[in-house]
Amino acid sequence: MNIDFNKMNHLVPAIVQDALSGKVLMQGFMNEEALAKTQESGMVTFFSRSKNRLWTKGETSGNFMELVSMAVDCDGDSILIKANPRGPVCHTGADTCFFEENASKTGFIDQLRAIIKDRKNNPNDTSYTASLFAKGINKIAQKVGEEAVEIVIEAKDDNKALFLGEAADLLFHYLVLLEAKNYELDEVMEVLMERHKK
Repeated sequence: MNIDFNKMNHLVPAIVQDALSGKVLMQGFMNEEALAKTQESGMVTFFSRSKNRLWTKGETSGNFMELVSMAVDCDGDSILIKANPRGPVCHTGADTCFFEENASKTGFIDQLRAIIKDRKNNPNDTSYTASLFAKGINKIAQKVGEEAVEIVIEAKDDNKALFLGEAADLLFHYLVLLEAKNYELDEVMEVLMERHKK
């Protein structure tokens, strides 16, 4: 990463986003040393202006933030960090420093979609997903139908674990079907958003 640490007294803003939910968790500042420590330790570390030293988020509370990825902006003077928080981020006990609830895990769908795409493009003999692609579109569509019937059956009972299991199966196979058809989930979202406007 090519970061310009000279613009603001050798510090750059670092915005931390939850890797799964996409929520903005907090903003801090990094110098070159904080950046290096973050990359080496895998735990998000800032330069604390009030303490005048490096500060690893969670060093006193235990609520560390595990580094997932980092990107620098177009001007090279701020960093976007994606992380997995181990508990509340804010010192007040709130999920985020902006007092937003950070409970959604739907961002994992994007990770799952990437895995499914990889299994299609780089198949191996041990992957269930790759075996579905090998069997073709008819088998994948059939699996979606089977899972849809199974969730309907479970919906009539009152077993949360079984229902959620079938819901996960249906969602997974639906994502596989989209990938087999070379359609993106975003395209489905666009249809829903257009319908919502009406």
